Amino acid sequence: MRMTSAAAGESRREPCAYCQARPHSLCSAVPDDALSMLATLAVVRDYAKGQVFIEQGAAAEDFFNVTSGTVKLYKLLPDGRQQITGFAGTGHFLGLAVTDTYTFSVQAIEPVRACRFSRSRLRRLMDDCPQVEERLLRTACQELIAAQEQILLLGRKSAQERLATFLLGWSRQADPRAPPAERVRLPMTRGDIADHLGLTIETVSRTFSRFRADGRIRTPSSHEVVITDRPYLERLAAGAV
Repeated sequence: MRMTSAAAGESRREPCAYCQARPHSLCSAVPDDALSMLATLAVVRDYAKGQVFIEQGAAAEDFFNVTSGTVKLYKLLPDGRQQITGFAGTGHFLGLAVTDTYTFSVQAIEPVRACRFSRSRLRRLMDDCPQVEERLLRTACQELIAAQEQILLLGRKSAQERLATFLLGWSRQADPRAPPAERVRLPMTRGDIADHLGLTIETVSRTFSRFRADGRIRTPSSHEVVITDRPYLERLAAGAV
């Protein structure tokens, strides 16, 4: 059967052209006429829930662009304790390192798909598309701001202020440019949230219960929160309550 011109055109489309993660990721800096090159540089990989694909201390040879799923970023202490420094989802670029080794580990907390770029291939992409290097610089600046916010959260905020900050931040996770979502999916466990916020699981559970009792949120399931009083949570996160 002869393929129609529209179908033929569709079959020739580069996979990067219709990737849902592209508008939110580093790849948005790549012009349309360079997408074929981008597709040849990327190696698509799937990671199962629980799989670690960046290990602290390992050679920083690759970078990863998350196209679906959620991961946690964490650092390990010599005695085995871990501190979750953040979570990342669709569109996040992982693996930036100023040294030859990774300074953190990354684990999939649900099935994840990511495009992997070697350092040499990423350099080639930046040479051909200077916009990519500019986007990388903005990404690095955003990570610095996030680190500063995390220092403030751990150092000065109460348990309620920490959880409010986390919920509000996660409600903007899917697309920071879009209006924040009222129904928020939380793929991480309560233990992961506690670790990230520097609290105990019991404290996180009590704070969720307090927010529910006060009508600030609803929790249809353990992995979903509906924000019902955003103005209050915003004031609380800002230390204005």
